[in-house]
Amino acid sequence: MGEQRSTASNEEVLARIAWSRLTEPRDRAAGLLLATLGAVEALHWLDRARQPIDRAGALAEVSGIDPEVDAKAWSRAVARWAPRLRDLDPRRELQVITRLGGSVLIPGDPAWPPGLDDLGPEAPHCLWTRGDPALLAMPAVAVVGSRASTAYGNHVSAELVAGLVDGGRAVVSGGAFGIDATAHRATLAVHGTPVAVMAGGLDRFYPAANAAMLTQVAQEGVVVSEAPPGTAPMRQRFLSRNRLIAALAGATVVVEASWRSGALSTAHHALTIGRPLAAVPGPITSAASAGCHRLLREGAECVTAASEVLQLLAPLGSVAEQVRDVPAGLLDDLDQGQAQVLDALPVRAAVDESALVRASGLSQAQVRSALGYLELAGRVRRDGPRWRRAGS
Repeated sequence: MGEQRSTASNEEVLARIAWSRLTEPRDRAAGLLLATLGAVEALHWLDRARQPIDRAGALAEVSGIDPEVDAKAWSRAVARWAPRLRDLDPRRELQVITRLGGSVLIPGDPAWPPGLDDLGPEAPHCLWTRGDPALLAMPAVAVVGSRASTAYGNHVSAELVAGLVDGGRAVVSGGAFGIDATAHRATLAVHGTPVAVMAGGLDRFYPAANAAMLTQVAQEGVVVSEAPPGTAPMRQRFLSRNRLIAALAGATVVVEASWRSGALSTAHHALTIGRPLAAVPGPITSAASAGCHRLLREGAECVTAASEVLQLLAPLGSVAEQVRDVPAGLLDDLDQGQAQVLDALPVRAAVDESALVRASGLSQAQVRSALGYLELAGRVRRDGPRWRRAGS
């Protein structure tokens, strides 16, 4: 759990863990209750409210918290939460995440992402993490899109991510198939900071086919969830976690999305909390980009390069100082460093990384970054410890 907390704050941590188990995401009544009473006292209130003899008095205590939550709504909330009280064991759940090498963040912790507070009563009660939670303080961009991505969408995602990492941004996405997975893999390939937001518990990464990738994300970045260990990633939880993706990022980019893509939910949440929203145009005949075109018609920023995304986040005139050799457009083949590395590769022979450093005149870090992008783009491939041009 990172740094030591006082006994009182440890009690608050355990109470917030309990509330993360008692409620489903986006439970407005729970958020209002915790904001008013605090997590510890809110548990005491619930214990009273579930007793018939004390219910009327307990409901009267919270009747004025929010005009949209009346006595009937509070009664329904108690009916939702109370059945889960018997199975609560927050200490055990804390032990589970600790054994996984993870931690729990609560509001007020130094590593708590302040952007989550923009969600108001729908903010998570706590955040379960695996990896380095301090990385959540980095400026970040969300890169999201369809699970059924096309070659075009994957290429665009990798190119955007390379530029965003070069501009000093962490890359947030949802760990799913398609654009999410491409964004994470591209971030890892260029040695950036990946942030993956899960819909279920962190004891078992989902989807299972992405488990190895998500394990690497946890090693080199951070994986987060509002759901305690053991929580199944049901459809509604996927939709709810999209607001976390939007809130953890300074801007959201939808790379490729069909008319009914779940990525449009992330876009909606970004607009709701006042974050810049951008979309990448695709072929007008592609159903895979119909959702992006819809967002563009409705006012999303049209972006075709990482530099344009960074302009949404930076004061006017400051982007050029932050970005080195960011590709000018999606149709540009390679940036200068990538072109130098590809040109340094022999037409048919395979060479190791040190040879490419000498031949290209670039640093080892620049060569590695370029190779990561070129591999994702299908331009080079590994041959043991060496690299060669694809097709050679």
